[in-house]
Amino acid sequence: MYPHAKGILNALKEKEVDMAIASRSPTRDIAVNFVDKLGIKSMFVAQEIFSSWTHKTEHFKKIQQKTQVPFNQMLFFDDENRNIEAVSKMGVTSILVNNGVTIEAFRQGLKEFSQGPSSPKKNNKK
Repeated sequence: MYPHAKGILNALKEKEVDMAIASRSPTRDIAVNFVDKLGIKSMFVAQEIFSSWTHKTEHFKKIQQKTQVPFNQMLFFDDENRNIEAVSKMGVTSILVNNGVTIEAFRQGLKEFSQGPSSPKKNNKK
């Protein structure tokens, strides 16, 4: 796991913020097992982990159906620009990260989220 990830996840869970996983993986069983072994499975209200030929829009549709959280109330971090662009079009505030979700990327995400969804944002800090 990236260095800041566990702390960010714990802080969000403590604040009772619903979190979900949107992951495209050709080896779903391995990915699910990995999340379980990291001890973070219970932190997520939805885990959409499946192989897909499309962007993560299908993942977000399923998360929205399960949680009833509107797209414009979601904040998404990803390291693939194509996912950021596609999910942003759904109304989700989306942040491109290069090296995982750092404290800086998380702060940027919160700032962009508070301003409302718009075009995809990039966090180029390394």
